[in-house]
Order: sequence, then C-alpha cells, then structure tokens
Amino acid sequence: MRDQVRAMPIHILDTLTGKKREFVPLEPGKVRFYACGPTVYDHAHVGHARSYVVWDVVIRHLRARGYEVKYVRNFTDVDDKIIRRASERGEDPIALADRFARAYDEDMDALGNLRPDVAPRVSDHIPQIVTLIEKLLAKGFAYAPGNGDVYYEVRKFPEYGRLSKRNVDDLMSGARVEPGEAKRDPLDFALWKGAKPGEPAWDSPWGKGRPGWHIECSAMTEEHLGATIDLHGGGKDLVFPHHTNEIAQSVAALGDGVHAEGFARTWMHHGFVEIDSEKMSKSLGNFFTIREVLARFDAEAMRVFLLNTHYRNPVNYSDVELGQAERRLVYLYETLEKVDRLAQGVTAAEGGGDDLVERSRAALDDDFNTAMVLGILADAFTAANALADRKGKKTPEDKAELARFARDARLVGRELGILQRGPAQALLSLRDRAAARRGLDQALVARRIAERAEARLAKDFARSDAIRAELLELGVALMDGPQGTSWKVE
Repeated sequence: MRDQVRAMPIHILDTLTGKKREFVPLEPGKVRFYACGPTVYDHAHVGHARSYVVWDVVIRHLRARGYEVKYVRNFTDVDDKIIRRASERGEDPIALADRFARAYDEDMDALGNLRPDVAPRVSDHIPQIVTLIEKLLAKGFAYAPGNGDVYYEVRKFPEYGRLSKRNVDDLMSGARVEPGEAKRDPLDFALWKGAKPGEPAWDSPWGKGRPGWHIECSAMTEEHLGATIDLHGGGKDLVFPHHTNEIAQSVAALGDGVHAEGFARTWMHHGFVEIDSEKMSKSLGNFFTIREVLARFDAEAMRVFLLNTHYRNPVNYSDVELGQAERRLVYLYETLEKVDRLAQGVTAAEGGGDDLVERSRAALDDDFNTAMVLGILADAFTAANALADRKGKKTPEDKAELARFARDARLVGRELGILQRGPAQALLSLRDRAAARRGLDQALVARRIAERAEARLAKDFARSDAIRAELLELGVALMDGPQGTSWKVE
C-alpha cells in the first residue's frame, strides 16, 4: 500500500469553532504544526508524556498520509517558575532550564517520540520577541506605562476570549491588578517585564527586562512557521489564558484583520492525566515523573495506556492500568513472535491485506481516534491467533495470510509508535520489568526450571509438577516448547 496525500479527508475537532471540520492546510500537501512545549524547571511528568505522545501520533499519521509536516515544539526557559526554582537551588536560571531541557529530550526519546523539526528556546529569541512587541505598540494594541513593563490592551481585540467561549465581561470577575503592576485594566497581560534583582534580563527599548509568558510562543511560531499556521496543539489548561493571548497577540501584530482564524487554522487540545479525578500537576503535588514510571514499567506499555483513551478525554493514571497495558503488550508481541515463526520466509498475501491498515488509518482520520485503532488491532490479533493455533498443517495460503497480518500490524503500530521491536527482545524486556516489580529472583527461577528439566528427564513427573506449582505461586508461568522451557510473569 502506498501513502497518498489526502487519500481520505482528515477531520479534527477544532477548539475555536467547536466543530469537527475537514483539515485543509494553507498550502496543499504541507502542514505547519506548533505544539506548546514544557516550562523546564523540573523533570517531565506523566501529564507531559500524554501531551507529547498525542502530538507524536498526530505527526506520524499526517506523514503516513503523505503530508510534509514541519513540527515545532518550544522550550520555555525564561519563566517565573524557573527563576524561583533556580533561586531555591542557588543556580543560574538559564543553566537550570538547559539541564532540564536536555533531561526532557531524554524522556521523550525513551517514550519513542519523534524529535520535533525545530525546538526553539525563548532565550534564543529575545530579538524576535522585542520586534513583535514593537509591532503591537505601533498598532495600538499595547502600551508601555514607563516603568519598564509593556502590556497588551485586551479590550482592543474584539474576539478576545472566543477560543475559551468566554467574553470580556465574564472574565472581569476575579481579574485584579497585582501590587507593583501598572495595568490600565485588570485583564491586560504582560508582554515585557521590567528587570528585577537576581532575574535574567535583556536589553529592550523599554529598559532591561524579560518577556512575558504568552508573547514567547507568538514570536517563535512566526519565526519558524510564519504568520499563519495550520495546526496548533496543547493541553486544555492552555486554552485560557495562554492560547487566548497568543491569538490576540499574533492576529493583532501580524494579521490583516482581527479575526482569530488569522493565526491558527485548527486548534487541538487534549485532556488531562488525572489521579483520583484531579489533574496531575506539579502545583498540586500529585504527579509522577516519566523517569519514575519508566523505572518500573515499559515505555511502550505507557504509550498503549495513554493511547487507549481518545486524546480529548481525561486519562486516569494508576499502576493497575499500566500493568494491564503491559500484559496487553505481552499478548501482542507473543502473537507476533508466533506468527513470525510460522510465516518465516513467506511473502505476504496481496489483495485484502490493506484492510487492517486502512481501517486503522480511517480511525485516525476521524480526529485521531487511537482508542479505536487499538480496538481494531485487538480484533486482528485475535483472528491471527485463531489461524495460528488452528490444528493441522498450515497451507501456503495460511502462511501468506499470517505474513500479511504481521506486516500490516507493524504498519499500524508504526503510526502509534508501538510494535517496532523484535518480539523476543520486547518480551524479555517486559518480563524483566514485571519480575522486578514482583521482586522475583530470576536466578532462583532459572534454578527451578533446571531442576524441573532434570525431574522430567528422570520421569519424576510429580516433582516436575510440584516445581511448576511452586513457581506459579510466585507468579511465574512456564511454557514448554521445542526450544525448551521459557517463562513469563502472570
């Protein structure tokens, strides 16, 4: 099967309009995609894993459909949280952010996420940020009160709040001016912050200072993707104020009009990872870092766990759910190992073999429904197991059908970022993780298997059965085969 641009239309639930619409890029065959990246003051947590696994699948599928995608995902390395954390540790804020940015890349690599084409950092884009603020001042959308700060004047932008479905009057409740701020209106937000002792600062027409949070993404988007982009992604927590403010800034500074569509043609927002129905976040203290989780669970299993829920819905994190995802992955790789063995050296059957791939891609075409794809894969694996386990000698047609299944399952898996390891390697890694969590002594298991082999050779089947039962009590299941006895964690 050959990939084709727009072989089937892709439909996405656009946050701005609230409607599922056909995705039509500005330039045929090319997609400009920007995803808001992390603020790097600590190690990434499972919420970050959810976010960037989602965008990874979006990128993989668009490319599989033949689109040329430019994927930009930033690092916020200038921010209040970074400054506070660096002050607590007596460290330079930019150095601290650089350390955690490199750690973040390692975590994303471990999860199997593709690297973005560009990963810009705020600290490298100060001139672009200053230029963008100057444009907003020149067009009357911003003001400099003379204290080193620059603010965006929210009421100048008629469509402010459209993305979050809230109007300016509703937003006024709870809005306030903090001590030391020189805002004209409580809703106005900082584009530039005057320098404070001990904070990183850069020269600007308004004096030394640093950028506000929201202006960063507008400037980096324009620099690397242009004034109008095709797709913008982030978590639901970014709808307001971050993405709302991005729209106001970018459209006012760069657009010919003041309509929100002038910045990003389609907006995607994913649901949160939750623990006990609360969003997982550092501020709430109810988070697990990716590193902590991957020390105990397989990274590919985490992908299966995260993708088993539609990206717009919340995911409830638990060790139980991750353990189930690992067992599901074991089943998939056991099936592939069996099928590969039966179909070794056989050419995959032609004809209807694209059905699995096209049904899966059709599910991804419909607002990236990864949960449906995993369901389609589950049915295909059940059918493949039934064929592989059917009694009697396999015909050439059976083997060709199994070879086709293995090929297509891996093609589908590639778009989800799973099933790309050799089955034997994957199963060994999954077994080792499960054994470590159970506290199993693998050397003891190996000795018991050797003792059982001796008992069977001596036809002492009672002893053989007793060893099997002993191991099963420990959570170890034995599998006897032509190559000897192997084991897995139940």
